Amino acid sequence: MGRENRRSRHLVAILVVLVVCGTVPATVAAQSDARTGGTIVVEEDETVDSLEAFGGSVVVRGTVTGDVSAVGGDVRIEDTGQVDGDLEAAGGSVTIAGTVDGDVDVGAGSFTVTESGTVGGTVTAGVGSATIDGTLESDAEIGAETIRLGESASIAGDLRYGGDLEGNTDAVAGEIQEDGSLGVDVAPPIQPFASWLFTAYAFAVNLLLGAVLLALFPRFSDAVADHVATGPLRSGLVGLGVLVGIPLLLIALAITVVGIPLSVVGGFAFALLLWIGVIYGRFAVAAWLLSLVGLGNRWLALVVGLLAGALLTRLPVPVVGEAINLIVLLLGLGAIARALLGHRRNARERERERERRVGSGPDEPTTD
Repeated sequence: MGRENRRSRHLVAILVVLVVCGTVPATVAAQSDARTGGTIVVEEDETVDSLEAFGGSVVVRGTVTGDVSAVGGDVRIEDTGQVDGDLEAAGGSVTIAGTVDGDVDVGAGSFTVTESGTVGGTVTAGVGSATIDGTLESDAEIGAETIRLGESASIAGDLRYGGDLEGNTDAVAGEIQEDGSLGVDVAPPIQPFASWLFTAYAFAVNLLLGAVLLALFPRFSDAVADHVATGPLRSGLVGLGVLVGIPLLLIALAITVVGIPLSVVGGFAFALLLWIGVIYGRFAVAAWLLSLVGLGNRWLALVVGLLAGALLTRLPVPVVGEAINLIVLLLGLGAIARALLGHRRNARERERERERRVGSGPDEPTTD
């Protein structure tokens, strides 16, 4: 029995480590070429053969001797960064403040080459806005709503563009040619692929946290599923009360000077509760539906529920997926609250029963 408990603890510890690695900032080790994480960094004193990165932020401060393929909310080649190969990047913003010797292929909300930035190869960009203040040593093809050339900009080759061109057009040594098709066609195909990567990453992290919850709290997890199956309306109403009531309580605490630290800690705790509520809600709904066809495996329910939730975010009509996910969140929050109350009630009843047994037990023998 002790050996089984130790194995269970080891499994839970491994899963916790995996979840933490997937949600906290991660730093790229030298010679590694594929990383995911909240923040991925090639440090200033690091040298990496090549980099394939997927994270919230991707930052290159050191040297990449090969190519860089990056998907992130923010992709940056810092002024100390050096990329000897090509750069393919998709994200909310892509900034080059260092040196890229090869070609640059970008699909992003914004694209910037700062004064210290240099690109040796061809630049191809399909972006919301582009700002060129640095040096482009070859041709550039840019499709954007707005393309601004700064006073320090320098483009050694030709510029083919689609959109509104503003600023220092004398910076272009070659020909300037307008091509309206670039605003649509130049965007690299990595953008839709990137959105699917984000969906897959979120699914993997949610699956790991869900596995931790099921392994660590199997009875509680079953209780959450039971509350959704036996009383979905009640669970949803309780979840609505939790979703509205806790923020109001945190706001009330923040009004008082003494309560500000508690409200800050409570805010983080509430965010974690929402995350767990989504996972438990998807698990519970899937367990309920699978039970209707005679399948009662909690692990299958976890995978099916999280997969369905991930696919809902990819619906052509986003509002439908958002509405369904909100209902699932309310069910999860309500079922968690009801399960916690039930656990507390059972604990009190066990304590009362224990006290009654002690009180009604036989008198201890006395000695003269």
